[in-house]
Amino acid sequence: MATADPRRGYILGLTAYIIWGLFPLYFKAIQSVPALEIIVHRAIWSALFGAALLLVWKHPGWFRELRENPKRFGVLAASGMLIAGNWLVYVWAVNNGRMLEASLGYYINPLVNVLLGMLLLGERLRRLQWIAVAFAAIGVAQQIWQVGALPWVSLTLALTFGFYGLIRKKAPVAALPGLVVETWILLPLAIGWLLLTPNAESAQASFWTTPEALWLIAAGPITLVPLVCFNAAARHLPYTTLGFLQYLAPTLVMLQAIFLFNEHFDPSKLVAFAFIWAGLAIYSVDAWLTLRRNS
Repeated sequence: MATADPRRGYILGLTAYIIWGLFPLYFKAIQSVPALEIIVHRAIWSALFGAALLLVWKHPGWFRELRENPKRFGVLAASGMLIAGNWLVYVWAVNNGRMLEASLGYYINPLVNVLLGMLLLGERLRRLQWIAVAFAAIGVAQQIWQVGALPWVSLTLALTFGFYGLIRKKAPVAALPGLVVETWILLPLAIGWLLLTPNAESAQASFWTTPEALWLIAAGPITLVPLVCFNAAARHLPYTTLGFLQYLAPTLVMLQAIFLFNEHFDPSKLVAFAFIWAGLAIYSVDAWLTLRRNS
């Protein structure tokens, strides 16, 4: 395994989360297409684009390694189902006026990452990191209290992506080949759904003359680029650190929900927002100090 490069990890992680934070703009452009159908096309076009990308960006021996270790196919099948479920809930939330709940899910996710990192990976937090986690936990608890009920959208997004990232961090498969295999495992399910759903929007010939058709095709690169960045970043950063970078994405989603799509935002949520960003600031200072010591 290549030596960890924290600087590269930060750049890759930030790139992934900025792109993910802007995803609502993409899904709003195709909101006339049902969420499940969008996910079906994400799987199909991601599989095709990923295969083409793999031909250009070669990874010698990757398929031989998978063939010699068939259990890895099972691991990638599990991670593929997790990310597909995450996609489905997220797209549904964005296109049904529940972007703030989606944002909350990705605020919760770093805490899930911290918990998984400590319980399953043996990672330990430094003092400043504990303080950062405490601030973030207070902020997330405040947001859950504001929702007033069990936020199933938020919890589903947090848990599915948390376990997806954990599996991919531990899976001994390079980022791009692993993603390609994940999408190709989903491909038969996606094609089967289209064949069994003749009334789907994209099953109509006239659909492919509309702008939405081009947006669906674009799902391939739009999906794979941040996932490649995320999986590569996971190999260079502690899982807890990678989790805290994720606050960037839900913040972008929240800002779009409020200022672009006019979702109701109770001013009292600013308290939770302040706690979360205070935790992120403390964690970032600790990461910067650690990076300086190790450079």
